[in-house]
Amino acid sequence: MRPRTLDEVLGQRHLLGQGTPLRRLVESEAPMSLFLWGPPGTGKTTLAYVVAGVTKRRFVEISAVSAGVKDVRAAIDNARRELGMTGRQTVLFVDEVHRFNKAQQDALLPAVENRWVTFIGATTENPFFSVISPLLSRSLLLTLESLSDDDIRAVLRRAVTDERGLDGRNTLAPEALDHLVRLAGGDARRSLTYLEAAALLADDITVEVVEKAVDKAAVRYDRQGDQHYDVISAFIKSMRGSDADAALHYLARMIEAGEDPRFIARRLVIFASEDVGMADNTCLQTAVAAAQAVQLIGLPEAGINLAHAVIHCALAPKSNAVVKAIGAASEDVRRGLIGQVPGHLRDAHYPGAAKLGHGKGYKYPHDFEHGLVRQHYAPEETRERRYYEPTRHGGELGYSERWSKIRDFLRGVS
Repeated sequence: MRPRTLDEVLGQRHLLGQGTPLRRLVESEAPMSLFLWGPPGTGKTTLAYVVAGVTKRRFVEISAVSAGVKDVRAAIDNARRELGMTGRQTVLFVDEVHRFNKAQQDALLPAVENRWVTFIGATTENPFFSVISPLLSRSLLLTLESLSDDDIRAVLRRAVTDERGLDGRNTLAPEALDHLVRLAGGDARRSLTYLEAAALLADDITVEVVEKAVDKAAVRYDRQGDQHYDVISAFIKSMRGSDADAALHYLARMIEAGEDPRFIARRLVIFASEDVGMADNTCLQTAVAAAQAVQLIGLPEAGINLAHAVIHCALAPKSNAVVKAIGAASEDVRRGLIGQVPGHLRDAHYPGAAKLGHGKGYKYPHDFEHGLVRQHYAPEETRERRYYEPTRHGGELGYSERWSKIRDFLRGVS
């Protein structure tokens, strides 16, 4: 079912439009070097095949898992020989290129620099960390995205009817199609593997057939419907209630149902400040790190990073003082309780500011004991308003005691 032309490729619309590097590579005869970086099953190998097929170039594939320097040099020598004898160019495709060590990547440099081959490297890992700089700087880096549900649905429907696929011999129930889309998780190759397994069991492919074929129960979950909102609500409330086991259940339920892991990661980052806040400042760091891991690694491995953050969020001491503080401040602003910035706090750097009295009387805190000096910071209208009211939970106890002393000092209480 591998696409034969760029027009047959599903997804990656940002790479396939007119004037894009891939289009230029196909439409011109000049060799070019590319890195294709993206999750599994997004079409990296497919694009390399299409480039070679459409341009009538030789296609040579090397797997970085098994090839060594000797194999790389042999492929380059053959490409040079073919170019010299017939003028025919070669597409040298290196799959899993991040697995090559420095010496193996160095062996590619002469071919890339001298344009002996059209080099295409595929990687699921960030090439800025896994590819040597000289090779990366001589190549274009194209980022592939996970296929959307609609893209996967189109892949499966095409496979059911196309003569290269099931050729209309099987029927695919709408519910079974939806289940396959969820199981695929944006991976076209996985979706076709599961479809093929189901087709071996029955001509009429139902949800039950798919469940039996891939040994995965259909998780009743609609990313746009009630299940989506109910599960994420239960997920957040379980963490807020410090039940790590329940939170992990809902995390697994979302992952198995094909929920976008970036959505889960965003909710964790929000939760870390909204429900944990200053009670455990490291919780936000963990949540942000998990969100970055989702971007760098992707599922299924990033599920471990998400679980790490979920457990941290669930077991951390809780405080909603941060969200209450910004909420109260925002409410005052919306009500018009704004006022003028005190003159001694205004910007005094531009010409003429001194004549306006800007900055006059400002006391530089670092010049005073403990870095504190009594002066007004808030506008007159909000001077007595109290926004941040820390709890005494976890690490926020220390902030509570310090803020109480600072607030009293600044307001002249002590």
